[in-house]
Amino acid sequence: MKVIVWGINYAPELTGIAPYNQVLCEHLHHCGHQVSMVTTFAYYPAWKKAKEDCGQLFRTDTLGKIKVHRCWHYVPAKVSALKRIVHEGTFVATSFLRLLTLPTPDVYVVVSPPLLLGLAAWLLTRFRRAPFVFHVQDLQPDAAMTLGMLRPGVFTRLLYWLEAVAYRKAASVSGISQGMLEAFSRKGVGRERQIYFPNPVELPMLSELPKAGAFRARHGFKPDDFLAVYSGNFGVKQGLTILIDAARVLQKSPLPIKIVICGDGAARPQIESAVQQEKLSNIRLFPLQPVEHYRELLVDSDVCLITQQAGSGAAFFPSKLLATLAYARPIVGVADAASELSHALKEGQFGSTATRCSGS
Repeated sequence: MKVIVWGINYAPELTGIAPYNQVLCEHLHHCGHQVSMVTTFAYYPAWKKAKEDCGQLFRTDTLGKIKVHRCWHYVPAKVSALKRIVHEGTFVATSFLRLLTLPTPDVYVVVSPPLLLGLAAWLLTRFRRAPFVFHVQDLQPDAAMTLGMLRPGVFTRLLYWLEAVAYRKAASVSGISQGMLEAFSRKGVGRERQIYFPNPVELPMLSELPKAGAFRARHGFKPDDFLAVYSGNFGVKQGLTILIDAARVLQKSPLPIKIVICGDGAARPQIESAVQQEKLSNIRLFPLQPVEHYRELLVDSDVCLITQQAGSGAAFFPSKLLATLAYARPIVGVADAASELSHALKEGQFGSTATRCSGS
């Protein structure tokens, strides 16, 4: 079967949705399908393209066995609600035009966000007679509303209309958590069209685990330092300012607890500024780690941190949880009691969660 996966993130991006889009394409190829990817030039989570990608309109790469069609899109230096709309809209426009030049597949797999891809996919299938599966990684309108990024009004009604069109026109709607499937039901998607399609995780072989102590030695941590680690995107919904609050309290503790924060994103300048202004010596900031160093980080961590802004937990599932558990690391989560993260921690009994109050 010929499959085109259509989504805004793909390798070489190391975090967020990109690794799962890559695994999806490679899995479909391994199953014997002819797969190609339509995406952007890499930009996430730094919100910056590589120098060699700037100014290019279209390019086709081959990564492994997957043909990757890249399309220009606008990437703002500083992210705002309006700029994000333009950012997503330009990708939808250029990738739509690119898809019109490609042969019609047997099926399109459309990955949201961006939510607008659902409407674009339906329009595309008017020209290219093939069904599309709408694969939801994040309930974008719900998250924006609960985080206070948007207020009820004409624009939010437009977002929910776009969501309803995508769900109604798709052959099937898939989600990465049971909570998402429950949301689909509330939004009118029949159970017969729902697919539970969780993000995968690769379990490392014991013989392949990095040597313990490598990350500590590289960055000057002592063997008895207790490393509490966060790695991933610095975004609004992650609510990382609570780690600043924790570090402030732990400054008074005689215990050698170090908070290690690795990654990039829109909120990084805010985190960096707080660490410098308050002279928080128990926080260490690092860029997003390459794969091998990330594995060393997990092996050397004593506990892994997953934080969520109040109100966001029912709208998305933090897939970094899966990679953390693959390395048998305990979790400390900060999330709403009704969030997918809290449900997972309680059900799996592999960590603890603190309920985050609105405004904290």
